[in-house]
Amino acid sequence: MSSEAQGAGEVIRSAQHYVAPVDGTPIASVDAVKLDEKPSNLWIDAWRDLRRRPMFWIASGLILLIVTVALFPWLFTQTDPRLCILANSNGGPAPGAPLGYTKQGCDIYSRIVEGTSTSLSVGLIVTLLTSITGIVFGALSGFFGGILDTILMRAGDIFFSIPYILAAVVIMSVFSDNRNIVVIALAIGIFAWPTTARVLRSEVLRVKNADFVMAATSTGLSRLAILFRHVLPNSIAPVIVVTTFSLAAAITAEATLSFLGVGLPPQDFMSWGNDISQAQRDLRTDPQTLIFPSIALTTTVLSFILLGEALRDALDPKARALR
Repeated sequence: MSSEAQGAGEVIRSAQHYVAPVDGTPIASVDAVKLDEKPSNLWIDAWRDLRRRPMFWIASGLILLIVTVALFPWLFTQTDPRLCILANSNGGPAPGAPLGYTKQGCDIYSRIVEGTSTSLSVGLIVTLLTSITGIVFGALSGFFGGILDTILMRAGDIFFSIPYILAAVVIMSVFSDNRNIVVIALAIGIFAWPTTARVLRSEVLRVKNADFVMAATSTGLSRLAILFRHVLPNSIAPVIVVTTFSLAAAITAEATLSFLGVGLPPQDFMSWGNDISQAQRDLRTDPQTLIFPSIALTTTVLSFILLGEALRDALDPKARALR
């Protein structure tokens, strides 16, 4: 062995390794489990984020007010919305009529209050129909795959390719003698479910390969039990967001159909769309008959959209991290 190699070996053997003192290395405090921390999951984190956002509280307050008006209209007005006196035609604000009168002499305020329940009823029925259909189709399609996925998604593509407003116009024209809240809700909801199904299917495809699903499979649970007990609860968050947007879209669709004259009959139902349609002729001379129902419709739709935006950001961990 050369003298250089021997010298290097002696240097290595004589080198002292530095070891940090135990007292200065708080290993126990680093690795210790913090038992006093509050438990956390997706829903808890979402709530902690939502309660700090003013937009969530504003939207929730408006929605609570709208629901209260729809359920208890007599708390907000005692005037019969169908009582029309021609002497009050296009009249301005008066005692008992703070927003004035329509061309037929009807109280604008009472008609807006009464129309709230109509719009909200249609929106809720449409949302219930689209949510149930979309959840069933999307969950089965994404979890089982194969030929079932192909059939359900191709059916969804067919319905998705048809504009639901146009389809609702055709259906309401065919059932012109039986136009009511249920018929118009079915006409809208039958063609509006594919969006919910697509969103849930993509989420189920992601969740079904998770470790907890494999663990549930190893315990001998049936596939349907795994789907409803484990996969679906962990995939439903995006559907909740879509539901709020669907409710806003359904309310808009009902107003659109009524505005076009193929929605709810004005002699039987109070509808913001009907009032807007009848008021458009007097926009230049008496704009209040159109402006106030439009404000009610816009406020309602905007409230659900703002709630959906807040829920979408809160339920998305990546969006929360970027803020």
